[in-house]
Amino acid sequence: MNQSWIQLLPPALRSKLDGHYALQKIIGNTGWLFADRILRMGVGLVVGVWVARFLGPNQFGLFNYAVAFTAIFGAIASLGLDSIAVREIVRTPEHKDQILGTTFVLRLIGSVLVWLLTVGVIILSRPNDGLTQTLVGIIAAGAIFQAGDTIDCWFQSQIQSKYTVTAKNIAFTLIAGFKIVLIQMQAPLVAFAWAGLAEIIVASIGLAIAYQASGNHLVKWRFSLPQAKQLLKDGSPLILSSLMIMIYMRVDQVMLAEILGEQEVGFYSAAVRLAEVWYFIPTAIVSSTFPSIIEARQVSETLFFERLQVLYRLMASTAYLIAIPTTLLSGWIIHLLFGNAYEKAGPMLAVLVWASLFVNLGVARSSFLTAMNWTRLHLFTVFLGCLLNIGLNILLIPIAGGVGAAIATCISYWFAVHGTCFLCPPLTRTGTMLTKAMLINR
Repeated sequence: MNQSWIQLLPPALRSKLDGHYALQKIIGNTGWLFADRILRMGVGLVVGVWVARFLGPNQFGLFNYAVAFTAIFGAIASLGLDSIAVREIVRTPEHKDQILGTTFVLRLIGSVLVWLLTVGVIILSRPNDGLTQTLVGIIAAGAIFQAGDTIDCWFQSQIQSKYTVTAKNIAFTLIAGFKIVLIQMQAPLVAFAWAGLAEIIVASIGLAIAYQASGNHLVKWRFSLPQAKQLLKDGSPLILSSLMIMIYMRVDQVMLAEILGEQEVGFYSAAVRLAEVWYFIPTAIVSSTFPSIIEARQVSETLFFERLQVLYRLMASTAYLIAIPTTLLSGWIIHLLFGNAYEKAGPMLAVLVWASLFVNLGVARSSFLTAMNWTRLHLFTVFLGCLLNIGLNILLIPIAGGVGAAIATCISYWFAVHGTCFLCPPLTRTGTMLTKAMLINR
């Protein structure tokens, strides 16, 4: 495996990594994921802000309402299989074609059913709103083509995210350029929904090409009914967990639209875009470290929990480095990027960015729960957080609008990730570890 990137490091650091091939692989893989997300963060933020300025708070709010509405149902489409498939490939790499083939078929069937469900619900809930129905129908179709992301499970299991990064970045760059063309053409709102769907399709094609180019063959994939039953059995709690997570990540935008209208959603979505732009960091780190955590558990419990504590502390430290300066500069950041039309988003961003602390820790904790196969506990904690978020939104949105929704998000994220650990005896140790991480304590 080519590790020429190591030669770019300072000599002292190179000497420490010398011979530690597993660590080199993790760092290299994380580097690819960071490069991917930094590109997306930079280009995506510029283009996203440009689109927001072009559409204005009302249309931008309507578009994000459609995205949020779709995302809630779309969370079911993956059937909770991604991390399960990675885990099974790491355990039994000789069965990878069967695992991947079965996962793909299950995800494809699930995606079609979810599309039908999403379109049906939006027609029933907004029978006279043709524009919203069209937006939701187009955006929801993306889940069908995202079944191709099954290929990424293989690259994750091999810690080879460079293939996924390359494929998806090509699609992202092409469509980012196309969105700029749409702005110059003064295109209607629906055109931006089509652009988002096109990006998913191009990325799926790119993943298939990358999989073939890496020496694998899609024609070898096989569907196995016993494998499907086992995957669904292990993943079923994660289906509901994913749904609950997406509800408490996106229900605030849906409720804001229903209670205060699309303009408030536009302000809030501007804050969300900036607060969530950093969420790639925990995902990138955990994607790279997850196989090593699985392996550590097979070695010893001590090593397993040592690695988890390091991961938790890294997640908390990263969140503080982002949240503190963003809070202090939130008003200035919103004014600089989105302009005066979005000034109400400043206070929302100052609060919402603190959700990143619990998002980071939650992503890390999910790797522990998956390794332990405690997916039902994950479902339980997320369900409680979801209920709390909905209740707080009902209480706070009429009082404080988008700021109230941001407060509800932060409190419910904390409760789902940290607070619930002390309600579940098996997670008490995890709760203590998360507390130490938040206090930057060993």
